[in-house]
Amino acid sequence: MAFESLSEKLNAAFKKLRGKGRLTQADIKEAMREVRMALLEADVSYKTVKEFTKTVTERASGADVLEALSPAQMVIKIVNEELCKLMGSENQKINISSKLPSVVMLVGLQGAGKTTNGAKLAAYMRKQGKRPLLVACDIYRPAAIKQLETVGAQLNIPVFQMGQTDPVEIAKAAIEHARKHGNDLVFLDTAGRLHIDEELMAELCRIRDTVEPAEIMLVVDAMTGQDAVNAATAFDEALGVTGVMLSKLDGDARGGAALSIRAATGKPIKFIGVGEKLDMIEPFHPDRMASRILGMGDVLTLIEKAEQSFDQQKALEAAERLKANRFTLADYLDQMAQIKNMGDLGELMGMIPGMDAKALKGAKLDEKAMARQEAIILSMTKAERENPSMLNSSRKKRIAAGSGTSVVDVNRLLKQFEAMQQMMKQLSGKNMRKLQKKMGRMGGGFPGMGGGFPGGFGF
Repeated sequence: MAFESLSEKLNAAFKKLRGKGRLTQADIKEAMREVRMALLEADVSYKTVKEFTKTVTERASGADVLEALSPAQMVIKIVNEELCKLMGSENQKINISSKLPSVVMLVGLQGAGKTTNGAKLAAYMRKQGKRPLLVACDIYRPAAIKQLETVGAQLNIPVFQMGQTDPVEIAKAAIEHARKHGNDLVFLDTAGRLHIDEELMAELCRIRDTVEPAEIMLVVDAMTGQDAVNAATAFDEALGVTGVMLSKLDGDARGGAALSIRAATGKPIKFIGVGEKLDMIEPFHPDRMASRILGMGDVLTLIEKAEQSFDQQKALEAAERLKANRFTLADYLDQMAQIKNMGDLGELMGMIPGMDAKALKGAKLDEKAMARQEAIILSMTKAERENPSMLNSSRKKRIAAGSGTSVVDVNRLLKQFEAMQQMMKQLSGKNMRKLQKKMGRMGGGFPGMGGGFPGGFGF
């Protein structure tokens, strides 16, 4: 994950400060030296690092910090605040024109993930009540139009294309099409290049001048480090970029681009791509990212993921059944499905304050094990799911044959389910009321209904 190394090094520097009752100028100088090295190794630009550490040093050298009862916490607080400022202070929303359809022009170098992440962004905006249209303006890259049509079909978002004709004419025709068909948000997937060239910029400028987009969204690959900052600067100078989307932030990127782009261009990072799946996109919140970098967790994003993944009504109904000791295999199946929607386990744990994300690096749900359990439950009759005690030897053989598993697998699932039921019975009424309150806050609660993740999922 991006920022993992940076987070480790920053926390190592702050750990030395925590052991001191009072800080001296020498302590601060040593800590800032380590912070500077950590940022440079994360591929943050030298100019940005120099200005950042200078500001933090000046603030940390104040009497209110040196004389504080917990000076280390004060320094961490200052670093957190300055990281937020460096990345833009607050989330910036996508620009929407009052004149419909509003146009978002997607630009970037080839290979940055522009087509896929543009489709992700369109799907995200549809959840906000918009009616997006994807437009294939990349007529040069082989199979670019087909790729956009494929992701559009997967997301059930319409795609407009006119083959390999003039991109400016395609954009104009797409806007007219959107007006006629009720699409209020148009995403233009423009052509990228392997490097910035005058021909590319001239074409993009013609499209911009013709359709007057409300948003010119630059998609940059976080894996390219300072090259991403250079690309952002060049595109901004030529086109007047209004926002940036960082792709591949879930990879081995050192994270320097996220910390440098705003400082270098003044343009806000508005969205980040955090995975390959078409729903793995997040609004970029500088304060939350700063908290993650400093190992302070990101509870708000965790809550939002839970709200998106969990059906609150189903969770509340399950809670009622728990109170009556009626938690069934059908409920268990629902919990498994919702756990899968939450995504990477290591990433989720890293959002919990105090959780050692490194210890969970690579922790994933075993989807094959989950698929076997799903197949077993789906091979049961409704009555069997409601009352597993009726499963005798012949029924288990039938279920195993129907699910392509073995009787041993069926027995293992039943044993795990019985263990969960026993755990649920131990919950007192008071604990259940606390659980329901938590579920209400979390938009449906977490899998396991207060007892952690259901067992046997292979992580």
